[in-house]
Amino acid sequence: MLLSALALGFLGSLHCLGMCGPIAFMLPLDRKNKQRKLFQLFVYHFGRLVSYGLLGLAFGFVGKGLQLFGVQQKLSIAIGAIMILLVLVPSRLLKGFHPTRPIYGLLNSVKSKLGEALKRRSPDTFLTIGFLNGFLPCGLVYVALFGAIALGSPIQGSLYMVLFGIGTIPLMTSAVFASGLFGTKAKSKIKKLVPVFVVVIGFMFIVRGLGLGIPYLSPKPVTQEMVSTDLECHQP
Repeated sequence: MLLSALALGFLGSLHCLGMCGPIAFMLPLDRKNKQRKLFQLFVYHFGRLVSYGLLGLAFGFVGKGLQLFGVQQKLSIAIGAIMILLVLVPSRLLKGFHPTRPIYGLLNSVKSKLGEALKRRSPDTFLTIGFLNGFLPCGLVYVALFGAIALGSPIQGSLYMVLFGIGTIPLMTSAVFASGLFGTKAKSKIKKLVPVFVVVIGFMFIVRGLGLGIPYLSPKPVTQEMVSTDLECHQP
């Protein structure tokens, strides 16, 4: 399940270029020194990973809280179904769906600080820009956050989001160094793979929630009887 986050980030990189690409291209990078430029990009991406990790940690706590109420399997199935529906439902029906609307004030503050950071060239500029960039609204990030919730663990949720962020790094870095890296046809083909893979991940979460006894993919839920039996087996 964690590896699916890495693949989602990699395949969704073209979407990330559309959303975060303009910010990456506007970075006040050192255009003369390639090594320094690469280091500055590394710091920028590190800032994004930190924000993604914090988001995953927060949403992982939400998933853990729901797990304590005994709805973890149902939650995994529901989130898998939501992922699939977001792909299958016509986009025109989702135009009015803005999950970030309640926190528009905070997002506007993030955008304002991001604009200020882009004008500076201090050592912490790239870390600040990357960190703030990670909190901007993005459909693909929402999908990854659903996965972080479904895992039901703050640590795994954080790791899921960090792996998702790592998956976006290769293409975004390559695009900054070499514009026009992919042709129009290649971009179109990759973009078509993104919704397909989101459906695959959704299906994986549904299978995980069903508890079919498949190792790693769909383990059986731990019951009180199983715990009691295990304790009896280990008694001297």
